[in-house]
Amino acid sequence: MKKFALIGAAGYIAPRHLKAIKETGNDLVVAMDINDSVGIMDSHFPEAEFFTEFEQFSGFVEDLKQKGEKLDYVAVCSPNYLHLPHMKFALQNGIDVICEKPLVLHTADLDILKRYETQHGAKVNSILQLRLHPSIIALRDKVAAAPADKVFDVNLTYLTSRGKWYLKSWKGFDEKSGGVATNIGVHFYDMLHFIFGKILHNEVHYRDEKTSCGFLRYERANVRWFLSIDANHLPDNAVQGEKLTYRSIDVEGEELEFSGGFTDLHTQSYQRILAGQGYGVEDNRAAIETVAEMRNTPIVNNPANAHPLLAKVKGAQA
Repeated sequence: MKKFALIGAAGYIAPRHLKAIKETGNDLVVAMDINDSVGIMDSHFPEAEFFTEFEQFSGFVEDLKQKGEKLDYVAVCSPNYLHLPHMKFALQNGIDVICEKPLVLHTADLDILKRYETQHGAKVNSILQLRLHPSIIALRDKVAAAPADKVFDVNLTYLTSRGKWYLKSWKGFDEKSGGVATNIGVHFYDMLHFIFGKILHNEVHYRDEKTSCGFLRYERANVRWFLSIDANHLPDNAVQGEKLTYRSIDVEGEELEFSGGFTDLHTQSYQRILAGQGYGVEDNRAAIETVAEMRNTPIVNNPANAHPLLAKVKGAQA
């Protein structure tokens, strides 16, 4: 039984980590979040210690180490801009990490993590769960079996409505979340790299606090992409759930169906990590470089490569 800590226990994604720790037969020793709305812990690990201040949490973890009871893993589910310092803390204490995406916000941070891994003899593992989805794996196999010179045409569309709270939280500040393309899109860009190979060209056609779109060229695909948290862009057939959402990946006119099958992907990710087969720092580099460039590259006007929904956005502004 491995001993875990969890940073970010009150966050949206934390329940999946609590479930994965439980389902893999391991123990949560301590959790931390500045928000104390963490009743979800009672369903999984009611005996776990809990702190609302990082200083108290870090002292507890370091005391365990001094007593010869060092933790095996720290799961990091904190806001994006805190991933790096929280991972550095774990690595400095010789504890392996399991971190949510985006692993970091800046490409240079990946090199910092690699230095910390080498210096302290601990490892960073990341959650890249789309790589484990059966539909994604099937598409990757299909692309690999196609003629080597075949370049696929892809439209990626992801709209997930968010209320006014979103822009007032840390997610609404680019320096903390990385912006829309990073915060809600980084796992899609990892998926595209996983399926279609090396990225060759990256252009952005529109970017504001709620919406971003552009064009990516990979070795095996030309991808028009559109991401938004603005409910005004949702089509009539958006899915009613916890929030109105529309997700579509169209590959040569054929819809990639992957709306289901997500329930156990975090547990599968944990199983791989515990077996020594987790995705590490370098596995994240392509996606982190992609979104970092999207934040900083000048906007270009290229109608030939434009996503169909860009016209709707520009029409609404006219």
